[in-house]
Amino acid sequence: MDGILGPQRLSPAAKPATQSARPSLAEAEQAVRTLLAYAGEDPGREGLIDTPSRVLRAYEELFAGYSADVKEILSKTFFEVGGYTDIVLVKDIPFFSHCEHHMVPFFGKAHIAYLPHEGVIGLSKLARLTDAFARRFQTQETMTAQIIDALNEHLNPRGAAVMLEAEHLCMTMRGVQAHGAMTVTQRFTGVFAEEGPERRRFFELIRQNG
Repeated sequence: MDGILGPQRLSPAAKPATQSARPSLAEAEQAVRTLLAYAGEDPGREGLIDTPSRVLRAYEELFAGYSADVKEILSKTFFEVGGYTDIVLVKDIPFFSHCEHHMVPFFGKAHIAYLPHEGVIGLSKLARLTDAFARRFQTQETMTAQIIDALNEHLNPRGAAVMLEAEHLCMTMRGVQAHGAMTVTQRFTGVFAEEGPERRRFFELIRQNG
């Protein structure tokens, strides 16, 4: 059960709540049974008898971001890159997260770019960074800010740009039921902060196919 519960809006270096602040495994399983009963189900019937333990095992994976070490993810920097100092962009990074308001999924893709200052990180680290913040109860706005804040804190780039595009099931499965509606959030720092050539280039690159 490590890392599945904790406060929202953690800073990149923040840790989840201590074990003593968390419910026990038995208490968590009982909470699932209570929710099933509240929905009108019989938690004791054959198809649901093992559901509480299955839910908790799923939570260990779905909310593993609370125990992710962002500093470790971004700790390895490469300096022998042939003098490369231009934009580094990884686009269409898939992610799955959970809305902190309704506890239902939202999912989409992230586009992350930065202009190196002294070195670069492995490309997979941008995907791992996205995953670390996605696997928590989130708002899309907070997740966008957390990703770019982590890049600035640990890489000190000349500039960074983050855009998230996501579909929120809390808006498509319930309420307004706006099927297919996409939410876009973005944040820019450094040379991307002002409307100018670098920001325009970021948008041009993420719109390119292939």
